[in-house]
Amino acid sequence: MDSNPTGPLRVLTSATLPEGVQSALRAAATADTPFGPIEWLAAEAAGGAGVAPDVELIDAAQAAALTPDSADPAIVRIVVAAAGEDAALLDWLRHGVCDVVTPDELAAPTFPRRLRIAVERQRVAATAYATDLGTGLPHRQQLIEHMSHLLALREREPAPMAVLVLRIEGFETVAARAGRASADVLRRKVAVRLRAGLRASDVVASIGEDGFAVLLAWIDAPGDARGVAAKLERALQQPFRLAGHDAAVAVAIGVSLYPEHGKVADALLGEAQRQALGAAAQGRAGFANRLERGAAAAANDDAPPG
Repeated sequence: MDSNPTGPLRVLTSATLPEGVQSALRAAATADTPFGPIEWLAAEAAGGAGVAPDVELIDAAQAAALTPDSADPAIVRIVVAAAGEDAALLDWLRHGVCDVVTPDELAAPTFPRRLRIAVERQRVAATAYATDLGTGLPHRQQLIEHMSHLLALREREPAPMAVLVLRIEGFETVAARAGRASADVLRRKVAVRLRAGLRASDVVASIGEDGFAVLLAWIDAPGDARGVAAKLERALQQPFRLAGHDAAVAVAIGVSLYPEHGKVADALLGEAQRQALGAAAQGRAGFANRLERGAAAAANDDAPPG
């Protein structure tokens, strides 16, 4: 049997983990196992070298700061917590944590095997579910990969592009009133309406139960992204017909621009998502755009003192 069939496991550790944990990891990094060696990465070294880890070990305090949008399908996130520190275990799992281990388990001979299984399971899941089965749209990771390829082209042939993130409210209301099946139908109808309002070259992706992202692969000017966002906003304001009844959704939209807001896929998507999460979906629609906020601030600065 090949002693290193799948390459080293790159494990990123938080600087806040106890020294005993760090020592256990250093020992594991030198162990010869049939599951591939462990490459122990210090946080500062990984960041400086731009190394993408397979596994990230964090402590309970960091796990408590996670949000539903923190999950990265490319990274297995594991919490190191002593017995009694895992009271929020279910919340951690909902927010993208794959496993919880104690410091003693890190030192166990079976730990490399446990890591390898977790990493391979994550990779298989990411491949198997690259498409959102409910809407037929690509998932977040597939969108990230598409954006990365496009951004590599933009480095050679600069051209503006934009990412929109739409946070939709209303699915849970429909689920409570008419059942989960009706909410799933509404979600598909939202996806179809978004797709119908865009060019063939634009990409719509599902990035969560209540979120969609739109990649505008080519725009002539930054204001074009705002125009598309307004168009989609108007389209989603029209009622949806479900089992003979009208249903409405509210939407908050965040916009990020290349290269102003970033030159990598995660940065662009993250900026648009932060704006959408920070915007209040008032009534049937809300709209957040850094350009609009900047313009409003400039107008206030130019206004005469009152």
